[in-house]
Amino acid sequence: MMATDFWIALPLLLLAVGALVTLVVGAISRNDSSGYIIAIISALGAACCTLQAPPVGMVSTLGLSSTSTVRLFTSLFCLMAAAVLVLSKEYNKHGGNRGEEYPATILFTAFGMAALASATSLLTLFLGLEAMTFGFYILVASDLKREASVETGLKYLLIGALSSAFLAFGIALIYSVSGSLAITQAMQTTLAGSSVNPVAVAGWCFLLFGMAFKLSLVPAHLWTPDVYDGTPAPVTAFLSGGSKGASLLFLLILLPQAADAGMLRLPFWWFALLSMLIGNLSALRENRIRRLLAYSSIAHMGYVALALVAGSFSGYQAAAYYAVAYGVISLAAFGAIAVMERNGCGATLDDYRGRGARNPFASGVLTLALFALAGIPPTAGFTGKFLIFAATLKSGEMTLAIIGMLTVAVSIYYYLRVISALYFNTSEQTHQDQCTIGEVVVLSIASASVVLLGLFPARLLALLTFP
Repeated sequence: MMATDFWIALPLLLLAVGALVTLVVGAISRNDSSGYIIAIISALGAACCTLQAPPVGMVSTLGLSSTSTVRLFTSLFCLMAAAVLVLSKEYNKHGGNRGEEYPATILFTAFGMAALASATSLLTLFLGLEAMTFGFYILVASDLKREASVETGLKYLLIGALSSAFLAFGIALIYSVSGSLAITQAMQTTLAGSSVNPVAVAGWCFLLFGMAFKLSLVPAHLWTPDVYDGTPAPVTAFLSGGSKGASLLFLLILLPQAADAGMLRLPFWWFALLSMLIGNLSALRENRIRRLLAYSSIAHMGYVALALVAGSFSGYQAAAYYAVAYGVISLAAFGAIAVMERNGCGATLDDYRGRGARNPFASGVLTLALFALAGIPPTAGFTGKFLIFAATLKSGEMTLAIIGMLTVAVSIYYYLRVISALYFNTSEQTHQDQCTIGEVVVLSIASASVVLLGLFPARLLALLTFP
């Protein structure tokens, strides 16, 4: 049994030990790069451990699972952590944000994501989500030299604490009805039968509203633009891609095991409709790039909620695919923004005018990411939206699917505004900005992944299995 537990928990152990070693080495070493190097190696090592499936018949006694979906998302979170660390090194050095606490917190946050992904009990699921959220409390406010960073951290802390309270109370109510913390038993008990326990319904209401905060679904979305705008760009990449992916995985662990998830169709219907409309319409008049992408993320989480409305295997599979695709796209987009900001680019659309000539590589990566967010083929964004709308139409939600397609068409306008500013506006400055080798490698891999996931989705979809 000990060997089984060790095998399944090895990625978590590497992340935890890596965070501790990063803190110790950073405290005794004068080299600022040592903490980042150790953290990157730990994250990559944890990702490599997920490549090999455990032998058949191995069962963990720690309440952890190791399915193909679990290993896929664990690998995604670890690779994103490593990529964010690479992007952060030069970004933080330029901004004067030094110290071993930052890379250690990135690993701690990834640990929470990985624990959530492998959870088989409600308690482990909640603790993993909160470990991740606690890490983001620190990361969002990590740039102490910026006044906006402290304000942003306080806003995120207050909203995060409120959402955690809703989640904890919802899980407590579900436990009081089911009498078990095991996810399978709790889900099959609380939504089973023709007469559902009202306490269970209340528990699910609290749980869904708490997750609406985590996913930036309307009406729990108001924190998103401010936090995206005031957070360091590499952290925003991790928050947008990793945090949203882990929060969505939280729901994808619970919903497929519910006896009658169709009872939750109505709240997801309204989450999807309001998020798609308000997210896209708010982005139309936004001139600050990060706030524009924040409203865009609200709309994209609306598309994911649209997949959950279907309440079928194809809908859950489409939502999981979109979580992976959106994570990679966010990494590419905010990674490119981090490179531009490090080279003196401002926050507004006017500051991006002519950047296509000054930094052609980062501008090209940002353009590809924007095309993917707009759903232009052959990117992963197009394939993900196709899968979502196909599952929605198959479930009979014709009206909601048509509204979603129209909002996608509307979103193309504000993405093209950014691309137009990059390439179709002249700039008096002719010198080219520089990218480090690490930034080039990370952004190149992210860009290639955006295209490859769009062209060859079958391999990824085969890994996404649900009970």
